[in-house]
Amino acid sequence: MTGFIETHPARTPETAVAVHEIAAERPFSTLIRKGQLLRIEDSYGQQAIDTLFYNAADTGERYSNQETMRAQNAAYITTGTRIMSSEGRVMLRMTADSCGRHDTSAGACSCESNTVRFGQATRYLHACRDNFVAEVARYGMSKRDVPANINFFMNVPITPSGEMTIVDGISAPGDYVELVAEMDVLLVISNCPQINNPCNGFDPTPVRVLVWNGEA
Repeated sequence: MTGFIETHPARTPETAVAVHEIAAERPFSTLIRKGQLLRIEDSYGQQAIDTLFYNAADTGERYSNQETMRAQNAAYITTGTRIMSSEGRVMLRMTADSCGRHDTSAGACSCESNTVRFGQATRYLHACRDNFVAEVARYGMSKRDVPANINFFMNVPITPSGEMTIVDGISAPGDYVELVAEMDVLLVISNCPQINNPCNGFDPTPVRVLVWNGEA
């Protein structure tokens, strides 16, 4: 399965207006202006990139996994997906995807879920929810402002009975998604620190975010 669309040859790091290297296990945020093109790159492969979007003018409007799945009538995110807000508006459109499938059902790892799934010894390991809470606090938000997220490059098969599990990632080094912003959005990322399930190949790695003006 793939939704790959070849990227425009002019889209190189040298032509980008911003290039951000995100260290393994770390949070990140930046403003993406309406009309800009965002690329999220899995630089080393098999790295889950937990992602949220907020309306930059009103953070009360934020990414909605329910609205996004409903708009597409699909459980996964890929080329052509409209990234929908809690107000039912299009925040971004995915225009290219070299991997083919991205989860928006499994949510972010947390210290609490780590404890339940992997035992008390994992209680104090860093988790995506901690990353999100720390990063959104920079914008005056709290943990109640962290909704269900997109897990770019995380492989979560869903069975006909509705069961799902996290399995080995299918993304290769350099795989990416590209999205065009339909409004000014605040991008918030947790470069997932999970080491107890295969979402990161048990070895979290750095990722990269690039931004270009316009779609060309």
